[in-house]
Amino acid sequence: MPRPHGFTYDSRADGTVLITHHGRTAATLRGARAEQFRAEVRSGDAQLVMARWTGAYKHGNERMARNHPRNHR
Repeated sequence: MPRPHGFTYDSRADGTVLITHHGRTAATLRGARAEQFRAEVRSGDAQLVMARWTGAYKHGNERMARNHPRNHR
């Protein structure tokens, strides 16, 4: 499975975390959720963490796509 890319995040002075994907806002986290997100980013792969927090991670069709004939070269 390819690694997600294009995610960035910005921690604001008021404690808010803004996650963007290719320049467009994907999620805004505040309070305890923002702190939990920061802890996960420090301990793991930031791109995977951001993809999971924004919901752009494993939609369930990966197995079907992997088994499709056009993907067997």
